[in-house]
Amino acid sequence: MDFNAIYVLWLREMKRFTRARSRIIGMLIMPVFFLVGLGLGLGSLINTFALGGSSYLQFLVPGIIGMSLMSVAVSSGFSVIWDKQFGFLKEIMVTPNSKVSIVIGRMAGGSTTAMLSALIVILISLLIGFQPNFTLFSLVALVFMLLIAMTFISLGLILASIISDLQGFGLITNFFTMPLLFLSNSLFPLSSLPQIVSDISYFNPLTYGIDGIRKALLGPSAGITQISIWMDLAVMLVIVAAMIGAAAYAFSKSEVGQ
Repeated sequence: MDFNAIYVLWLREMKRFTRARSRIIGMLIMPVFFLVGLGLGLGSLINTFALGGSSYLQFLVPGIIGMSLMSVAVSSGFSVIWDKQFGFLKEIMVTPNSKVSIVIGRMAGGSTTAMLSALIVILISLLIGFQPNFTLFSLVALVFMLLIAMTFISLGLILASIISDLQGFGLITNFFTMPLLFLSNSLFPLSSLPQIVSDISYFNPLTYGIDGIRKALLGPSAGITQISIWMDLAVMLVIVAAMIGAAAYAFSKSEVGQ
């Protein structure tokens, strides 16, 4: 594994991120819309009993954090397709650096970008009334945030290895991300959903990631599920390991990996 290659690819992604202010604004529009429109608007109509006595805004913010992580992480595949079209990806693939190092470098840059977007969402949510229970245990939320980011960056890399058209990539990613968002506990507790939807949600990695963030930020009883936070963590670790393996394999077998 070439750590210098990993660092260079990470640094390149950070420079692209900091220089594209429109990208930063664009990735925050949807989370802010959900926070204000749902958290402050719809929140007054939600029965707090179903939320364990907490306000809907308290319940919603961890879900929006997960949504932001997912959307930003998956969109990292756009840069792969862009580099593929302009030949940069082919150039780095023919270097002596291992393909695993290239994949990890991509994932490191995408994870950092996704984490930064999530932290900005947390700061905005604090300004509109979110009140997390900050303790040393709250740091576990960062672990879940990183695991969500790595899961969906892997998905973005898998899709980018198959798709070569930017417009097609956008349509396909929406096909994956929108169902995953609504078939999770991001916007509503699983107990309030139809039984079949609730059952399907337990096969959704976003459900476990958001449940872990919610319990870490609000307390162990705030996840509104019967799953322990350690089970959330175990499931996410298994999913991340499987997704990274699948991403590395897909990347090595793609046309740029030959």
